[in-house]
Amino acid sequence: MTQSPPPSSGQGAESEPPLTYSGVGIDFEARANVVERYKDVSKRASRPEVLGGIGPFAGLFALGNKYRDPVIVASTDGVGTKVKLAALAGRYEDIGHDIVYACVNDLLTTGAEPLFFLDYIGSDGLPQEAKVSVVKGIADACAGLGMALLGGETADMPGVYPRGEFDLVGFVVGVVEREALIDGTKIVAGDLLFALPSNGLHTNGYSLVRPALNIAMDASQAEADRRRLERYEEELGETLADALLRPHEDYVGVLRPAISSGVVKGLSHITGGGLEENIPRILPASLGARFRRGGWDVPPVFSFVQRAGSIEGDEMFRVFNMGLGMVIAVAPGDAGRLLAEVPAAFEVGVVVPEVEGEPRVGWQ
Repeated sequence: MTQSPPPSSGQGAESEPPLTYSGVGIDFEARANVVERYKDVSKRASRPEVLGGIGPFAGLFALGNKYRDPVIVASTDGVGTKVKLAALAGRYEDIGHDIVYACVNDLLTTGAEPLFFLDYIGSDGLPQEAKVSVVKGIADACAGLGMALLGGETADMPGVYPRGEFDLVGFVVGVVEREALIDGTKIVAGDLLFALPSNGLHTNGYSLVRPALNIAMDASQAEADRRRLERYEEELGETLADALLRPHEDYVGVLRPAISSGVVKGLSHITGGGLEENIPRILPASLGARFRRGGWDVPPVFSFVQRAGSIEGDEMFRVFNMGLGMVIAVAPGDAGRLLAEVPAAFEVGVVVPEVEGEPRVGWQ
């Protein structure tokens, strides 16, 4: 016997309209349409190992028999509150590059080759064009690295995110031969520390930048904030939007020759927490590091933020990369070889024995 649907609790014309998914802010048709557009933009970022494409419940990647003793490496990261500035300025493609490079540079610290990437966009009311622009930026960055964009998730979550705002997270998987794995265990006292420059804030510290500059703090001031972002700043030599939203640097190509040659003992991606938190992540126990204060050029955006927010110098170095994007540990005898393979690198410090009572990371 066919069961009848439950009776409506409403009473005639005075009853409330029935609840629907679209009524609470989730549009099935729009969601299906944006997925189809994702498929188009993601085609530029593929590899022969990819089986299938965007759309199934899970992505497939055939590792094959290319590797003798492969170690699978995975990393995940988010762009953080930088997305608030990106939304204000409408620079959604740039934020797509950001999430790829933030994740891949973490992966690179092991010496791994990035194979494929997945993304997560959570939002409430983020326009379709904005979503597609984010994924286009991700696909372009992946294609430039020879990495597949294997899939992702776009979640509409009214009530969790403020209307029109979003979060962006990335996931990367790579592979490295076990014998080529870089894990810092060969680092010893006396090894030299070189660095590659950052191009600015990258993706870290924006929860301090925004109150320091009093920008993207109050939705009612959005239009004024947009005008300020596009205003040219003499001290920076560019607009504030250009300085704050420049995508994260990509270090894969520049470091690959040195990684392949075996001269690199350790790599530290300088992200949130600066030198103080990130350098110890690659050092064996009982070792520390000393850096030369003033030994490199700090991009002007840091002093701009520091002065605007009256932030102490030590706090700046605790929060930001302060001009160093990646730190490289090498034996003193390999310094010349590193510079030949990575001409952009410059010496910034040395590995030292840890001294009880002194900070593990400090200054010479």
